[in-house]
Amino acid sequence: MKILLTGKTGQIGGELNNVLKDMGELVAVGREQLDLAQIDSIESTVLDIQPDIIVNTAAYTAVDKAEEESDLAMTVNAVAPGVLAKAAKKAGAGLIHYSTDYVFEGRSNTPYREEDATGPLSVYGKSKLAGENAIVEAGIPYLILRTAWVYSLQGKSFLKTITKLAAERDTLRIVDDQIGAPTWARSIALATRKILEQYLKNGPEPSLSGIFHLTCQGKTSWYGFAKEILNLSGASQNTELLPIPTSDYPTPAARPPYSLLCNEKVKKVFAIEMPHWHDAIKNCLSKKP
Repeated sequence: MKILLTGKTGQIGGELNNVLKDMGELVAVGREQLDLAQIDSIESTVLDIQPDIIVNTAAYTAVDKAEEESDLAMTVNAVAPGVLAKAAKKAGAGLIHYSTDYVFEGRSNTPYREEDATGPLSVYGKSKLAGENAIVEAGIPYLILRTAWVYSLQGKSFLKTITKLAAERDTLRIVDDQIGAPTWARSIALATRKILEQYLKNGPEPSLSGIFHLTCQGKTSWYGFAKEILNLSGASQNTELLPIPTSDYPTPAARPPYSLLCNEKVKKVFAIEMPHWHDAIKNCLSKKP
């Protein structure tokens, strides 16, 4: 199997670049080789590589900046995935694409299922939802994996931000009324590998196509997440954490107050059991494989 992996230097892309190496011929590209902002170059790049499957992790992820760079966010997150899907169709390839909990409004009090109504609050969320729709409409074998609160030890992440700030400040004020599930990028990569193994075995069956939620188990707030980071890193003795409401930390982009995703579908179809977020972050910070 020939796999085209985009966004190889990102959080998920970086983990996939390691996890997928022995699954076939892996062609991992970054923005220098395939820039999704350059729409006209996408099809020719895909057709030159002729992959059997495309794993697209490339995206515009600056949630707040997207409010002022809406055209760029829409190009990368909405238009480009549709063009990529059409190129995949010409190449006879399937597509795995990653989306986000931000496609939901966040007014629920139970975990969102794949078929629940969407209602993004931000330009970023709207762009990612539009990208989902463009892929669905392309008429190819596809998997859209919605995840949330992604972190890793590489690239920009909440984990690295909190660790850095804790070394610089005595007190940190962290939002405590947004609820979600922190998800380690490596957990996503390992689950993706299991999905690809089944794709290899069974081919692009209809049951293996569609939208799936993929997050670590459990739930917490950003404050709870930060508290766990400091406890595990040993920084909690030197830095005081103060829980605050979202209203005390206004941002350009609105966040869903509740964005837990239900993983039952991915468990049923692919037999994937995601780890609890507590266990995942322990493994991440201890640098376990």
